[in-house]
Amino acid sequence: MADADMADEEELRFPPRVPPGPDPAREYARLREHRPVARVRLPDGRPAWLASSYADNHRLLADARLSRAAAAREGAPRVRGIALEAGSITTMDPPEHTRLRRLIAGEFTAHRMRRFRPRIRAIAEELADAMAAAGPPADLVAGFAGPLPIRVISALLGVPEPDHDRFRGWADDYLGTTGTDPGTVLRAAERLRAYFAALVAARRTDPGDDLLSSLVTARDEDRLTERELVALGVTLLVAGYQTAAGLIAGSVQTLLDHPAQLAGLRGDPGLMPAAAEELLRYVAVSAGGGTIRVATRDLELGGTRIRAGEAVLPAITSANRDTAVFTDPDRLDLRRAPNPHLAFGHGVHRCLGAALARAELAVALSTLLERFPGLRYAEPGRRPEWRTGGMIRGPLALPVAW
Repeated sequence: MADADMADEEELRFPPRVPPGPDPAREYARLREHRPVARVRLPDGRPAWLASSYADNHRLLADARLSRAAAAREGAPRVRGIALEAGSITTMDPPEHTRLRRLIAGEFTAHRMRRFRPRIRAIAEELADAMAAAGPPADLVAGFAGPLPIRVISALLGVPEPDHDRFRGWADDYLGTTGTDPGTVLRAAERLRAYFAALVAARRTDPGDDLLSSLVTARDEDRLTERELVALGVTLLVAGYQTAAGLIAGSVQTLLDHPAQLAGLRGDPGLMPAAAEELLRYVAVSAGGGTIRVATRDLELGGTRIRAGEAVLPAITSANRDTAVFTDPDRLDLRRAPNPHLAFGHGVHRCLGAALARAELAVALSTLLERFPGLRYAEPGRRPEWRTGGMIRGPLALPVAW
């Protein structure tokens, strides 16, 4: 069994150096070949363990000995310029996490998201109208993939439209890693917390038809604390914006890069649910592939001994390309079935917003294909530049024509 005392020369950089684009297959294949559980060096200089196989990721995501709460404590190893948001549902362990998730989960059921789908569609069509009116070429990121998620999550939370642009800037700064000044990240976090504190206070006196109002006015036994409400608002905004924006734009780029698959989807709209699942598996929008954990007890993972106090990172992007689970995993197959991808995680921290993310992606792609049947690259010879140095990857711009 391998031990934690490995030579420095075996360490790999984290986040891994992946090429700009939705398909980092070669780098993650190299990781799996190098060592299923590899020693990596975090941006803060400290070591951690990175699990690259599907089986090891599936196990670690559900292992109670690998704690998110411990990873949010002062002095814990970190990937970003500041510590994780303590008190957030994403950094709690049971039983605190169990209580909070029970109170929130009812707002994110597949049934409720289906009822919210017309609102998503209305926003998508409004953005498509604006693109069509301006005419080609258009930047799909600036005109559609970026504004859609921020408007959707803002509508869900009850954030006024004039604040959307400020939110986008704060969220971008908040998710910075390599090359981002820690002070910038900290200021963004403080601004987001202050904003949501004011919004929660406003909803107490003037509730509306939105998620925050529902949680603020819940029965006493179902009520969240002020701190929990503010942390939830920050978490949902950040998670619901940049990840979805990168996924939508990255999915469009992927389809444009696979014209036969794109034609098949245009010709068979009923294929969209399976296509969305495959794009969730294939398009790599997470720089690392999951939230850092810290071992609370010694354990074994993939033949490697993890000691209490050591940091462990999932690599979901790598897990989703594992040949032990997916046939020909580096090939885009919009009809792939079964497709047990881990894009939304696994275990108690499986993404609460999975149904919302699926609805956003499907509606976004359906709207674009219906409104712009000739959608294509505006600059066919030029590859889109992708965002690097942050927690979330995605095209910075995607010039298209139709």
